[in-house]
Amino acid sequence: MIRLYFVDNHPLILEGLRALLKGAPDIFVAGQARNGTSCLTFLSENAIDVILTDVCLPDIDGLDLCAAIKVEYPMVRVLALSSCKDAKYITAMIAHGASGYVMKDADGAELLEAIHTVHNGGTYFSPGVSQLLDEEKKHHITRREREVLYLIAEGNTNPEIAEKLFISADTVNSHRKNLLAKLEVKNTAMLIKYAVDNKLLV
Repeated sequence: MIRLYFVDNHPLILEGLRALLKGAPDIFVAGQARNGTSCLTFLSENAIDVILTDVCLPDIDGLDLCAAIKVEYPMVRVLALSSCKDAKYITAMIAHGASGYVMKDADGAELLEAIHTVHNGGTYFSPGVSQLLDEEKKHHITRREREVLYLIAEGNTNPEIAEKLFISADTVNSHRKNLLAKLEVKNTAMLIKYAVDNKLLV
């Protein structure tokens, strides 16, 4: 049984979510909150598997809520549910630990698929979100990040890259981490492979 919790400051959305998932035999809606603070209070006393949260909340925003959950309750999976189709919010939620991002116009079948996918350890993005992320991966690497990427692909270490670009090794490391997050890869080998496959080094 998947223990699910909703966070959204719109009562109609909360009611709609309950109605959509009412017939799901393996999902138990353990509770709901209209702000992030109430969610964290609930988590301190209850076990939850998946949290479905909006990005925009009245107290702490969805980004900070997601980050706090992943620090204090790393086994809890966070799934963003939002009407905001802005790449910067989507990528920020991912960077803060979200396992997926679903648009609020999704139907019940898609929502169920998303919940099951993240509960099983995967990631889920609505079709439009996936397309947007693909575009972001190709076009939103900064000039400096691209320079660092080239030098990484050539086999340079952080100190060597720092010397060639006249920046600190810490700054290089920050660029490296940003590249891993933006391109959703876990290590340098995967970063280089992605860059080659997607012609980012051309």
